[in-house]
Amino acid sequence: MVSRRNALFSIGAIAGATVTGNAAAKGEVCDVFTLASQTATTPDAALAMLKAGNARFVGGHTINCDLRKQVLATAEQQSPVAVVVGCIDSRVPPEMVFDQRLGDIFAARIAGNFVNTDILGSLEFATAAAGAKLIVVLGHSNCGAVKGAVDDVKLGNLTAMLANIRPSMGKLQYAGVPSSKNKKLVQDLADQNAKDAVDHILQKSEVIAKLVKDGKVKVVSAMHDLTTGKISWFA
Repeated sequence: MVSRRNALFSIGAIAGATVTGNAAAKGEVCDVFTLASQTATTPDAALAMLKAGNARFVGGHTINCDLRKQVLATAEQQSPVAVVVGCIDSRVPPEMVFDQRLGDIFAARIAGNFVNTDILGSLEFATAAAGAKLIVVLGHSNCGAVKGAVDDVKLGNLTAMLANIRPSMGKLQYAGVPSSKNKKLVQDLADQNAKDAVDHILQKSEVIAKLVKDGKVKVVSAMHDLTTGKISWFA
């Protein structure tokens, strides 16, 4: 059985961080990323930026910036340092849960945060073409799409969509008939699905795999807790 206890590590060490991630990368926390500051940001620094942002979000210390000014600053050029593959769930907007603003991150959203050819192409654009240094696959607790996959729901185009999540079920151990009423099974599948998406990215995209091999990009997965707002990261 997949163990979340062994797979996740705490972000408690950065809970006290407020503006460190953005400030270190851009000098001023509300400055938009430029090509120069994007280039100077390492994959690890981009990850630290998102961890610090979630700590601010959870702690109620989000940063208010002049978004109209950022609109003008990014109108002709964008240089985000990260791209997040997340679910369409209305409670998990990446820009908000990571406390980021215009021009900071790309966001690709699809129910169940799985990765298909179209998402892979978007990730290759974000990294190889647009310079992002980090890919985050962000799952979340109590996911409706994951529940649908557990129950093997058949409904229009939803059937084909859920088929992208179902293979991760084969890696889990559970007793009896799978049911979305089994909260542990739902969470185990959400965890496994997020980790499998990372493997899929590295196996199906030679472009991204090479960037990772060269140390130019990092690919990680994480889990958002809807109850607390906290994001835990898979090791």
